Amino acid sequence: MPEENKNSIRHSVIFTFNEGMTSDEKEVFFDEVRKLSTISGVENFEIVKQVSVKNKFENGILMKFKNNEAYQYYNNHPDHVAFVQNIWLKQVHDFLEIDFQ
Repeated sequence: MPEENKNSIRHSVIFTFNEGMTSDEKEVFFDEVRKLSTISGVENFEIVKQVSVKNKFENGILMKFKNNEAYQYYNNHPDHVAFVQNIWLKQVHDFLEIDFQ
């Protein structure tokens, strides 16, 4: 196994949708999330379904960045900012964001 870059950041967001969202609305949401994977610096992008009964969250988005600079580039990228403002804040009920180094 290759040695992990000690400066890399593993960005994880787990969340629940607003009550009453249809499966079609969720699919459109995930289509928009997938577009974020094209932002420069995003590595190991995944959308996952949470299966444990130990918490209330339903879904997750996981990605990795080479370093904090790459993460900040993503975080401040106009496409990410627009997604958060126009989609995320309107459709996500609750979330937990964890960034591991």
